Amino acid sequence: MKIQPDRAEGVNIVTRHDASGIWVGATRHAHSLLVPWQGDVQRWAPARVEQLHAEHFELALALRPELVIFGSGPSHRFVAPALMRSLIEARIGVETMDTAAACRTYNVLASEGRTVLAALLFDPAQSPPA
Repeated sequence: MKIQPDRAEGVNIVTRHDASGIWVGATRHAHSLLVPWQGDVQRWAPARVEQLHAEHFELALALRPELVIFGSGPSHRFVAPALMRSLIEARIGVETMDTAAACRTYNVLASEGRTVLAALLFDPAQSPPA
């Protein structure tokens, strides 16, 4: 799906998501990502919910967001709260949805100037056809 958000200067925006990747600005990524509202987009090691460990969410904590939008892949899947304990204890909100919905939600919040982080799982083998 191609997404056409308003552009905010210096803010990372997900411009497209399909079976071949996730675009942040004009850059295509064919792997999972941590997308902070500003700064460098980071490769995120897990591709599937089953691969998540608490350390993956601790990486998100290090970016100091007020809210994390977790994209769980092609379908909406919750993870054990123990995996997100570092975020919960730091009083950082976490919302879980499928990756496509997470991209859209992240864009709205980032364009509002929120200090939001998208933690997006992406596995080309699991992606629905474009």
